Amino acid sequence: MFPDYHLHSVFSADCETDVEKIIEKAKSIGMKSLCFTDHNDLDFPEIPDMVIFDLEIDKYMETLSELKRKHPDFDIRIGVEQGVMPSTIERLNNYSSEHPGLDFIICSTHVVLGTDPYYKTVFENYGEEKVYRTYFEDILNTVQKFHDYSVYGHIDYILRYGPTKAENFTMQKYGNLFEEIFKNIIEKGKGIEINTGSLYRELDFPHPHIDLLRLYKSLGGEIITIGSDSHDLDHIGYAFDTARELLLAEGFRYYTEFKKLKPEFKSLT
Repeated sequence: MFPDYHLHSVFSADCETDVEKIIEKAKSIGMKSLCFTDHNDLDFPEIPDMVIFDLEIDKYMETLSELKRKHPDFDIRIGVEQGVMPSTIERLNNYSSEHPGLDFIICSTHVVLGTDPYYKTVFENYGEEKVYRTYFEDILNTVQKFHDYSVYGHIDYILRYGPTKAENFTMQKYGNLFEEIFKNIIEKGKGIEINTGSLYRELDFPHPHIDLLRLYKSLGGEIITIGSDSHDLDHIGYAFDTARELLLAEGFRYYTEFKKLKPEFKSLT
């Protein structure tokens, strides 16, 4: 069982799962390691239930460091999922040096046109194609200006929430944008993730879409982590066999783990 490199605990504002229970569940399904990646979304727009996604980083790292000592037989890595927006790029660009001890940083885009797409109103206001294009343009802007990360998370996340999901997502429409995005990611020594969370959220493919995964590989992309995006115990390691088969089918031979922000390549076979 591959280590889960995208999961959330009680330290994420949208999750109530106890960190120690996550470790015990991971052990029970055969994992020997995992990486916590709780949310840090500064300037997140106000939403109906007023969730605040600012991570209590000092308490977080203190708790996980203590658990590392408590579970010497289990390799706990400490990560964070940065929800990056134009207004927060500058503040987050030195996060790892300001908080030494991190192993891994996911850069994600969770907001488009000032709104969380989970609530659908942005599609009602602007239409699906404009929202998709703006979202992908925001990613391009982020990879051009933001450098303090390891992989880009669920890079086509917006497809979870669009009215037609991936039905109107084509490389003819968006391929040029993604070619620029991936070239920038690869040139900077960063990577992407296979995120299986889409498979229990109404999509029939893991993030990224198969066409995007093929483009990333064709451009020389090699760094790729595997994560479930779990916010509960039931989805830890979800469909990792599917992720492995997909990576092998597309010519990948290695997946990636991170320690002290450095990639470690591990065989998929």
